[in-house]
Amino acid sequence: MVTRWERLPARPASYAEFPDWLDGRISATLRRRGIAALYSHQAEALEAAHAGKHTVIVTPTASGKTLCYDLPVIDAIAKDPSARALYIFPTKALAQDQLAELERLATDVDIELKTYTYDGDTPPAVRAAIRSAGHVVITNPDMLHTGILPHHTKWVKLFENLRYVVLDELHTYRGVFGSNVANVLRRLRRVCAFYGAHPIFICTSATIANPEELARRHVEADVHLIDQSGAPRGEKVVVFVNPPVVNRSLGVRKSALLTGRDIAATLLASGVQTIAFTRSRVSTELLLTYLRARFAQPQWPADLVRGYRSGYLPSERRAIERGLRDGSVRGVVSTNALELGIDIGALQAAVLLGYPGTVASTWQQMGRAGRREELSAAFLVATSSPIDQYVVQHPDYVLRRSPEAGLINPDNLHVLVNHLKCGAFEIPFERRERFGTEDTPGVLSYLDEQGILHEAEGRYHWSAQTFPAEGMSLRTATTDNVVIIDQTDGKHHVIGEVDRFGAPLILHEQAIYLHESKQFQVERLDWENAKAYVREVKVEYYTQA
Repeated sequence: MVTRWERLPARPASYAEFPDWLDGRISATLRRRGIAALYSHQAEALEAAHAGKHTVIVTPTASGKTLCYDLPVIDAIAKDPSARALYIFPTKALAQDQLAELERLATDVDIELKTYTYDGDTPPAVRAAIRSAGHVVITNPDMLHTGILPHHTKWVKLFENLRYVVLDELHTYRGVFGSNVANVLRRLRRVCAFYGAHPIFICTSATIANPEELARRHVEADVHLIDQSGAPRGEKVVVFVNPPVVNRSLGVRKSALLTGRDIAATLLASGVQTIAFTRSRVSTELLLTYLRARFAQPQWPADLVRGYRSGYLPSERRAIERGLRDGSVRGVVSTNALELGIDIGALQAAVLLGYPGTVASTWQQMGRAGRREELSAAFLVATSSPIDQYVVQHPDYVLRRSPEAGLINPDNLHVLVNHLKCGAFEIPFERRERFGTEDTPGVLSYLDEQGILHEAEGRYHWSAQTFPAEGMSLRTATTDNVVIIDQTDGKHHVIGEVDRFGAPLILHEQAIYLHESKQFQVERLDWENAKAYVREVKVEYYTQA
């Protein structure tokens, strides 16, 4: 049953000329690409960066936020090859996506721009070259925390010449994770100051209630807010769907999964490229299985509809992203892994199976459809949970309500103390040096009494035997994964991975593990070596813990 059908009107573009100071090769390249002018918010972002202002850009999905930081960075390096930039993304997938786009743009502009990703997958043999020659280093907060800041003496060229720091997807840096990231940025600015650099921060964010405040708390300086988008927007139809009641006496409704399947299948059969969002990995695999069964015909190869979630191999995810961009993949079923700004082209419809939990996430997922000026549609299918039933019966909660605020508390002592340890390891603290708003000297004195730091000549030095950053996760969970090994054909090959927290629930022995609609039975979970051995089966059930 449709409880609301809302049409969001189209919006025309607002343009501005290229600034006079922008390197002519850059503007010429953009014109060759068919970009004769900038969107108004892009031009404002360029002027703010050029004026040395920290900036946060808050505009919808597919509004061209990438150019807001790529153009100032490329311009700076074109005019001064010694200039450097650091890009920070919350996930490896976003980093890889940005690497490809930046390399294409630099090649078209015809300037020497050495761009590298630096994360846990970077081969040791390549790391030295990145440290010495990288104009743009693309990383994530975790690697900045453990792999770059503690070894800043190997990164002298980067820190001495650091002109810009890009903090993408700012809205994801909230809660405990955001509080930790804010402290990592404090450490970053401290290391930069040690080398005489004071970089400009350019932040981008999805729509939240307090983007300027959140950016200011991360940067700890005044921030210029840009929240009026100049990008065009096509008309969007938003539909709220409540599955029909199948047992009135018990109040049982038809499954949201089956209702979502019917909607997605109808869209796909009509030639509409569609993304379906689910709330769990199991739901992703089940919906993918249902859709493939619906289209089990010669003209519908299985890989026309794909799954996408954490646990898939990076190469598998990149192939799915390419397929969505070039149109060879017509439908994708995803967890919120595709909610962030990975480039997946211009999808036409989004089906949300259940309320994502926040208004901000709802609009992010709906915004994955209609990434150009064409008509698009978004469907929110309610589950039987009380909050879903409230949302679907009161759609204005989503349509008219402001998104949630992003909140952090970087001065929480439990968080702050760990970063003071990391900061002391990186550069000794002066006796009266401030790090945040808490009583820094008092905390340093306490750590000295505990034998963790040692005061000498007015400075606090790291004195413990351990490496502080290595034993501390920014996300409050282990980063170790259990590798899933398929031994069906006698040749052991890796098909995916699961974090250690979820492994006992998903990969216990005899569990049925679903991967790209295939069924695998777990034969052995080797916890000590972080490996799960599986074999493909065909059964009429799945397991869930």
